[in-house]
Amino acid sequence: MNSVEESQVGILCYISQLPGFRGILKQRYSDFIVNEVGLDGNVVHLTTLDSPLEIAVEKKGKLADLQDSDYTHEIESFRALAGDSDVEKLKKLIDQVVSGVINNDESIVLSPSSDKSHRTAVHNFFKERMKFLVTDTVDGPDSSSKCIRVRLNSGSNNGRGRNSRKRKDRNDKPYDSRGSDGSWPENLGKFLRFHLYKENKDTQEALGLLAKMLGTKPRSFGFAGTKDKRSVSTQRVTVFKQRASRLAALNEKLIGIKVGNFCHVNEGLVLGQLQGNRFTITLRSISAENEDIIRAAATALGKNGFINYFGLQRFGSSSIATHLIGAALLRGEWKTAVSMVLEPREGEKDATRKIREYYKESGDIEGTLRQLPRYLVAERAILQCFQKCPGNCLQALLAIPRTLRMMFVHSYQSYLWNHAASMRVQNYGFHQVVLGDLVYCKEEEGDKETITSILECEVDGGDDTHIDCDLEDIPLSDLSEVKNASVKVISEEDIAAEKYSIEDIVLPLPGSRVSYPSNEIGKIYHDLAKKDGISLTESAHNSKEFSLTNMTGAYRRVFQKPKDFEWELLKYTDPNLPLAETDLDIIAKSRAAPIVRDSDEKENPHDCRLEAEKCNNETELSAGIKDDIQTEESQTALKLGFTLPASCYATMAIRELLKTSTSVAFHKALN
Repeated sequence: MNSVEESQVGILCYISQLPGFRGILKQRYSDFIVNEVGLDGNVVHLTTLDSPLEIAVEKKGKLADLQDSDYTHEIESFRALAGDSDVEKLKKLIDQVVSGVINNDESIVLSPSSDKSHRTAVHNFFKERMKFLVTDTVDGPDSSSKCIRVRLNSGSNNGRGRNSRKRKDRNDKPYDSRGSDGSWPENLGKFLRFHLYKENKDTQEALGLLAKMLGTKPRSFGFAGTKDKRSVSTQRVTVFKQRASRLAALNEKLIGIKVGNFCHVNEGLVLGQLQGNRFTITLRSISAENEDIIRAAATALGKNGFINYFGLQRFGSSSIATHLIGAALLRGEWKTAVSMVLEPREGEKDATRKIREYYKESGDIEGTLRQLPRYLVAERAILQCFQKCPGNCLQALLAIPRTLRMMFVHSYQSYLWNHAASMRVQNYGFHQVVLGDLVYCKEEEGDKETITSILECEVDGGDDTHIDCDLEDIPLSDLSEVKNASVKVISEEDIAAEKYSIEDIVLPLPGSRVSYPSNEIGKIYHDLAKKDGISLTESAHNSKEFSLTNMTGAYRRVFQKPKDFEWELLKYTDPNLPLAETDLDIIAKSRAAPIVRDSDEKENPHDCRLEAEKCNNETELSAGIKDDIQTEESQTALKLGFTLPASCYATMAIRELLKTSTSVAFHKALN
């Protein structure tokens, strides 16, 4: 077994009884376009790569303030710290600043000093008395002395933190932040919000690259949810105290990533701050007995929706399914769980598998860590803990970042939910609510007996994010904010009143504060967990971290309809030509600059830089290949557009349409 199968994780049923048809999902990653939908209901698009003019305006305001100031008193105070020659240098620098003729790179270097306390006093003077200037330390004329450099504080440290360069290398480098109080212009919000456009890259991977180029830490960024790796996606991101011009300048260097639509805001984004995602999905090589089958299936999907299963991505992309690790954790089998994380697995790269086999055979922790890729975060955390606490498996599991280690338990919750959803459809269909169903309560609180619990509000659909002990491939959906919701058990009176429809039906993700359906479906949870040696009401161990009784739980809709659903059938002959426009395509059109892409998109992530000088006009490019493809057979594609709330998997909507597996292996075989 190379990867988990749908039936193993409870993905068993369909709503529609219509026949399916053949189609390839994500033949090209540009066939899967995701645009975030913000809390304001607006679809997030990248529409401009330019930085706003706010910085120039702010700088003019700063200069105007300086021109109205008299620094005679400060200069005389500085004379007590430094000699006359340094005072003259400072007066000349201030004159340049006030006149506005100074460049950010211009500076003065004060007299050498071997007294560290004196240098500290000088740094503090500028920090407290002349905040429009910034200082740092450079090597002096001899090995025992240092000099202080002074220049205009542009509000940025050029991406170099205090420890980013060795002191001996700093003489000809831009200033670090030493001596600056980190002040930020009052007219700008402390967070720069921008739209992140990425191609065939995980959100964490993209932000990690931006952080490296800016000289900041990945945690400086905030975002509402991760987006699929194998896709083209656009989402909102915030970063703390960065200038738009610095990020915009990166566009010329970035490959597969673009940033734009900049504005400053007062609050950073946090997980869960989105309504959902807008998907534009192209299914290629469509094949059916006739097009009426395709049309009927597409119409039915828009009308009836799909079963809101957790997709395969929730359970990992290798032979070690994450819900099995989660079950071991819930049973308190720490050694088993550690072994499942570390042991060799099918479906993994040969190099990684050999490293796992090396550790299993040798037990050489240090040697394994030297070989282990850094993206295998869980494995590294466990082995590093074993170096300090040999054999302490629970401690090693707790050393895994919380985001990642809790994903295993969440995966088991999802496993139970999927099976319960399948049983609900098998036993009662999808046409109406039945006695004992759980529904979101429509009455005002207090009108009827309600059960208050948690409404699941996952960050993202996670549609192609493979959960597999690999932090850059882990969606952060389970860290999202939650909001209160009320649910109730359907009674005979509710059925007679016809107040609820199947769209209101929910099922719980097990936890201490959820209720279960009072019909047969509630029993499914307990029976299935019991087979796995797990109790939903009692903990098998003392570790609260890995106990369902210490988790709140959540509710999730069983049936989901896509919003703003649209579809069209397309004919094409060249499989390498895109069939849907991305945000960057639209920008390129407006600039009359086509996008450079690699023809073998699957193997070589393409360079999405706008390079007009290297390419002909798009029209000419199309004309040039027209003669070559006339003899190729025409194929059919189905292009879909729809919006789903956060927490819904678009792959499950595609499964309902095609009636085939959504596994990566299956679609690779078709391809």
